[in-house]
Amino acid sequence: MGFCEGQIMPGRELGISRPVRVSPVSRACWVAACGLVALGGLLASCGSKTELPLEAPPAQTNAAEAVAVSPELAKLTGKWERSDDGYRLEIKGIDASGKVEAAYYNPNPIRVSRAAAWREQGISRIVVELNDTGYPGCLYTLEFNAQTDQLVGQYFQAAQQATYEIVFFRIE
Repeated sequence: MGFCEGQIMPGRELGISRPVRVSPVSRACWVAACGLVALGGLLASCGSKTELPLEAPPAQTNAAEAVAVSPELAKLTGKWERSDDGYRLEIKGIDASGKVEAAYYNPNPIRVSRAAAWREQGISRIVVELNDTGYPGCLYTLEFNAQTDQLVGQYFQAAQQATYEIVFFRIE
């Protein structure tokens, strides 16, 4: 029998010296409220309307595959330029956990705060977060199109609270 079934909880973790009976309904409400508070904090901290994953989902690999990056993810490395202007994204490397070493230029360097890449449903995906003057919490969410050798997706411009459809072409 678990705590959600009305079992008596010790209460010591809450600083209560005597046992406390928690009903399944009150426990569910408490868990939901904590979840909403945590979600609100995440959304407020990055300035975007939605929180996108910046950590690569855990890979389901065997020990031999965990040592090296998949050939599909390795195809993301290189220098890319946006089709609508001279914005450049350089993907220098991707480690086995999906962490990306990246640089962004417009035309001067803009700080990349976090970046991650992963495979999902046969598609290579990458998320790049910028955090610099004029770019607080701006976010690229991209997919690699192997047929056209392009990165396609969305750019969230946090200061304007606007999302744009964008395409990066490989330049090197």
